[in-house]
Amino acid sequence: MPSGPGGPAIPSGPGPAMPAGTGPSMPTGPSGPGMPANTSGPAMPSGPSGPAMPPAPPPPPPGTTPPRDPASYHQSEQTRTYPCPSCGDQLAFDPRTQSLTCRSCGRTVAITAPEGQIEAHELGAAMARIRQSADQQMATLLGTAKEVVCQNCGGRTRFEGTVTATRCPYCASVIARNDIQDAPARLPADGVIPMQVDEKTARTMIDKWINSRWFAPTEFKKYREVGAFTSLYASYFVYDAESTTEYRGQRGIEYTVSVGSGDNEHLETRVNWYPVSGVVQNTFDDVPALANTGFDTQRVRELEPWPTEHALPYTPEYMAGHATRTYDLDAEQAFGEARSQMEPVVDNTIRADIGGDRQQINWRDIRFDTIAFKYLLLPMWLLTVVYEGRPFQVFINGVTGEVQGQRPWSKVKIIAASVAITVLILAIVILIQVARK
Repeated sequence: MPSGPGGPAIPSGPGPAMPAGTGPSMPTGPSGPGMPANTSGPAMPSGPSGPAMPPAPPPPPPGTTPPRDPASYHQSEQTRTYPCPSCGDQLAFDPRTQSLTCRSCGRTVAITAPEGQIEAHELGAAMARIRQSADQQMATLLGTAKEVVCQNCGGRTRFEGTVTATRCPYCASVIARNDIQDAPARLPADGVIPMQVDEKTARTMIDKWINSRWFAPTEFKKYREVGAFTSLYASYFVYDAESTTEYRGQRGIEYTVSVGSGDNEHLETRVNWYPVSGVVQNTFDDVPALANTGFDTQRVRELEPWPTEHALPYTPEYMAGHATRTYDLDAEQAFGEARSQMEPVVDNTIRADIGGDRQQINWRDIRFDTIAFKYLLLPMWLLTVVYEGRPFQVFINGVTGEVQGQRPWSKVKIIAASVAITVLILAIVILIQVARK
């Protein structure tokens, strides 16, 4: 998603993330023409390091507003905003206080989190209900851009692809779409893990990560000027499953024999193989699968584990001021990623069942007896830097602070280091030769 004033870009669908400042232009708004589309990017207040993940948001400090719904709903645009009840400026979710905070006057408003547990949905039944909804509705919702009028300043903002929360490019008001979460043809979000890492802490983590990459190009290290850095909630499906697996394989029993004679006599390990077959069962709990495209999936997987046991029932206030994407892959499509994590666990169970010293699995048939899922929004920070026409992404787990990413390599620095090492080796050789004379 291209960025606008004060906000970096996040990927909004298939394909790599785009650098800040690129993308189509928007219709003229109250502050002038040519503003970028899909503007997002929170301007969260800075502060000390984010707290450890609590089981539930802390109670509001004395003097804060009692819990209530702080959103203003705009039926004509099917959006919501979060105006400050004191000064009219915008509220945004602050990871430090776990409440909505006004960027201007500092007013805090407690989150109206729903009560109850997050219930899992049986995969087959849930997807059957979704298919009963008209496909045309989904084409209308996500197949084309949605343009909305900001109810704070009158400027127009475009939502592209799967982006569901952003900021107005003219007044920075937080705008969230209601039509996606409420659409019968879409799976509604079940829960959310609130962001715990605030912007100041996230930037410190990124600085440390980048500065530790000695051979990264200087341009990459100037990410504040050339990169896009934003907080966002990504869509995940987490799966519970029970499986039954039939298998055929071989059990290997090792034994040793003495071979050779004299000085060449030694022991060799040999294996007798015996055919085996059996049935094993496995139970899986909260196996996560990213449901968005456009991310470096390997790096995102390395952000795990996610503390999904701390997920709270969905409420949109946690997304205020942070970019949010609905899913690109539905619960059936994303299950392939979860299955790829489950299969090695099944193989380990089979090997344990085979026993012996060595095991071979010749054939297996995994049958999932039950598959259930929960649709969660999980927080992260994303840095995107385009270097030599290629995007490089660095991610921060918005709960644990784990940093994973990919960086470019500076050919100049590598050549310079190689030359320096060669010169040093030659100098040492010369000194040794001189000392021997």
